[in-house]
Amino acid sequence: MPSHHLPLLLAAYQGRFNRDVEAMTRHLVDDVAIGWDEIGTDLLYGAPPAIVAALTGGEKWPSRTPDYLMTLDGSPVERMTVTADTAHQQDLQWGYVLHPHGIEVINLRCEVDGPVVSWDTDPRTEFADSPEYWVPNGSVPVTALPPAPLPSSHPPATALPQAPPSRPAARR
Repeated sequence: MPSHHLPLLLAAYQGRFNRDVEAMTRHLVDDVAIGWDEIGTDLLYGAPPAIVAALTGGEKWPSRTPDYLMTLDGSPVERMTVTADTAHQQDLQWGYVLHPHGIEVINLRCEVDGPVVSWDTDPRTEFADSPEYWVPNGSVPVTALPPAPLPSSHPPATALPQAPPSRPAARR
């Protein structure tokens, strides 16, 4: 559901993957053998503690892949590939596509594309889970904005030392 997955993915992009969508794609898509059962709080390494606390309530759970799958004939399990045709067969409701500019959220029950959530979105933003709100070219269905500004990942700028005020030269 978007209210669960989007905040984790946004925080992972901004923290663990240091705003590198290619590194995130390698980890979540290319380097996994079959697919994901669940994405966990291990994706939040590097995120500000306030964000982690807001998203998890202090709980921790690992990301898991479906390593327990077997085929009836003993052949290797194939990678789970989701297309418009296979989404219904796999009983999936949501799809997430990583783009350079954000995450596209697709309601797989009705659509083949959906709105894009910018990578700069505060992970504490609350999103709607109702599929009818996630429509192509529509606005991102936000149910609540974050309570306070996102903590900066950069240390505050410090002022340069200033020269002492000039004084008139003393006369001798």
